[in-house]
Amino acid sequence: MDKSSVVRKESEKEMKVILSGLQWMIFMIAGAIAAPIAIADLYNLTPIETSGLIQSTMITLGIAGFLQGLMGHKFPIHEGPAGLWWSIFTIYASLVGGLYSSNNGALQALSGAMIISGVLFILISAFKLMDKIARLFTPTITFIYLLLLIFQLSGSFMKGMMGITIAHTTLDVKVFILSVIVVCITFWLGKSRFVVLSQFSIIFSILIGCLLFIICGNIPVFSHADTLFKLPKIFPFGRPQFDAGTITTAFLLTLLLITNAVASIRLMETVMKQKQVDHHRYLRAGFTSGITHLISGGLGAVGSVPISGAAGYVEQTGMKERRSFLIGCCFVISISLFPPMMNVISAIPAPIGYSVTFVIFVKMVGLALKELKKVIHEERTFIVSGISLLVGVGLMFIPSSATAHLSPIVIAILNNGLICGSLLAIILEQGLMWKDAFRYEDSKKINR
Repeated sequence: MDKSSVVRKESEKEMKVILSGLQWMIFMIAGAIAAPIAIADLYNLTPIETSGLIQSTMITLGIAGFLQGLMGHKFPIHEGPAGLWWSIFTIYASLVGGLYSSNNGALQALSGAMIISGVLFILISAFKLMDKIARLFTPTITFIYLLLLIFQLSGSFMKGMMGITIAHTTLDVKVFILSVIVVCITFWLGKSRFVVLSQFSIIFSILIGCLLFIICGNIPVFSHADTLFKLPKIFPFGRPQFDAGTITTAFLLTLLLITNAVASIRLMETVMKQKQVDHHRYLRAGFTSGITHLISGGLGAVGSVPISGAAGYVEQTGMKERRSFLIGCCFVISISLFPPMMNVISAIPAPIGYSVTFVIFVKMVGLALKELKKVIHEERTFIVSGISLLVGVGLMFIPSSATAHLSPIVIAILNNGLICGSLLAIILEQGLMWKDAFRYEDSKKINR
């Protein structure tokens, strides 16, 4: 092979890695942009403050993903705004005028909670408790967690694909038809025999979807940027506040976030099919999560967590390379510093993002069912799954107003069927395992 051919192949390889990174960037931003926008609306932030919250959140997510991929769990798992933090932000907004005198006061308390959470992550990892928590995630627990996650998000996917929003509460037929077309295109591209089409199915689907929306008259609205380049502010809402309620909230929330993070990492281990076991993966991931939560608190951003959907993304595209993921995280950090570019990405119609993510979560159903093949004690799995799924899914139908009189952390837990169902599954399985072990010891004594 001559030198020119080698150079051409190397350049093609590099271009492929960069395009993969670009696809990761679009996927990360499209899936995370909704949280800071919704939170900014809850706290009546000005356009400049809203822009700052979006920027700080995106930069934090980019840094978190990069640090985790480089020295944490070392998997291509992107970070997203944690649903638990999102719910806590929502609850604290309702406490303004009562517990907190202003919106800034509530946001200062939330910054303090994230800093405390960061310290707790580091302490839990230092005392090597992450590994003990990771051992609780048996195939049964992973199966239940994935199904609950899919059930919890399916409503959001369908609403988004139908064009149903707070401002528009009825089905938009045109948007729904376009969304179904995007779903079909994403499935088709993902199954294409052409490697380029299958690996870049996400970015092609988003581009085709944008084109279809523009042709049908749904032209994206681009926000005006007041500056070309902008650095995030440190403590944008003021100095963090710490009180007993904040500390308690942060403590319980950190334990729940660890559960979420371990499930995402365990799932990616299955997808990556690594033969060598890394015994320190969870400890490194815990330390890194601590660092990123400290950054979130300092920048006033929304706390992050490894997203389980990354496993479905890798299954859909076949991109298991860590390098392209790290490049994608660098793209997210870089583009967040340029508001005009950020506004272009955030103008992608929300139904397109929901449609592409719908396909990715279809893959997640397959991953959940594969976990059942690893189960040894089927009867125990059936009991644990039945109770946990009924409770978890049932809580998803309880109106939030029913728990409004309870404390913030209790509200955050009871309003989250995913977390309640997963915790119940762990408790039930450990209890049944202990019971079986106790019976086994008794039978041995009798036989003697």
